[in-house]
Amino acid sequence: MKKYIITILLLGTLLSKAQTSDSLKANHQVTFSAYAELFYTYDFNEPANHMRQNFLYSYNRHNEVNLNLGFVKAAYQTEKLRANIALMAGTYAQDNLMAEQDALRYVNEANVGVKISKNKNIWIDAGIMPSHIGWESAIGKDNVNLTRSFAAENSPYFETGAKISYTSDNGKWFVSGLVLNGWQRIAKAEGNQSISFGHQVTYKPNDKITLNSSSFIGNDKPKQEKKMRYFHDLYGNFQLTEQFSTLFGFDIGAEQQFKGSKSYNIWYSPNILMKYQFNEKWALAGRAEYYTDKNGVIISTETPNGFQTFGYSLNVDYAILKNVVFRTEARGFTSKDAIFMKKDEYQKGSFFITTSLAAWF
Repeated sequence: MKKYIITILLLGTLLSKAQTSDSLKANHQVTFSAYAELFYTYDFNEPANHMRQNFLYSYNRHNEVNLNLGFVKAAYQTEKLRANIALMAGTYAQDNLMAEQDALRYVNEANVGVKISKNKNIWIDAGIMPSHIGWESAIGKDNVNLTRSFAAENSPYFETGAKISYTSDNGKWFVSGLVLNGWQRIAKAEGNQSISFGHQVTYKPNDKITLNSSSFIGNDKPKQEKKMRYFHDLYGNFQLTEQFSTLFGFDIGAEQQFKGSKSYNIWYSPNILMKYQFNEKWALAGRAEYYTDKNGVIISTETPNGFQTFGYSLNVDYAILKNVVFRTEARGFTSKDAIFMKKDEYQKGSFFITTSLAAWF
């Protein structure tokens, strides 16, 4: 891991010191950034091995202080070229990239973009990129709530492929089309010969409203087991007052029951998030959510009703400094079936408290 970080730093130093003309110096920029988020979660079901739910990929350790996500990043930007490379560590990387090859598990971003129009803001980007799906990212400080929703944890956080994107001159519209390796994949699954596709349309009529539609279409299984998957993410973010904001989100997916089938297994997840910013230091936020996946396409429980679970949470945030935030969240789950293990018995509920300390520069 150390040699990867040193490589990034050396690369950035060489780029920043490269000899260029005065005009190019004025138009290019190399920036470095870093992020680290420590956390502690106490799960009242007290899992003996300290590993929590298999459908969670963030803050997924019980009763231990740990690193959820830490990364260093170098970004290069000119008028017609952009590039990002970031290497990461933490329990998020360990859990969420478990299926990837060893050499790729620490890659957070590695992409290059080229502007292809002189007069319009049209770009082609390729590589490992943040997902175009969802209202939450893996970076905790950027999210309304401390922990991630069912919807975020069980849809792509990252993707690999190429995209073409257009941003309107007034900044109100963003439109992109994507060709992808699969559903949250760096390397394709063994035996998979399919190409996946996606789209994103974002509309910002003003600085208080954001509307987004994103999709995924493809197969993420080997050729002989091919099942088409169709997924759509829709959300609206509304800044209702200077202090109060709310977000409504709805994800829905469908996958063929078997190869060539005309019948589909459906899963979906409605969400509502609310946040009240008291002042520069203090904020209060909450989330109510539901996730149903009766047939276990995404979350398998092997129970009669599958995964049908309500979630609720409340978090308090305190900004210690402009680039340091301490957060505390209480969160609970209630399921239709007994799917949560507690003292060698399955229960229908789970409750836990998480705290985190995030810093960035």
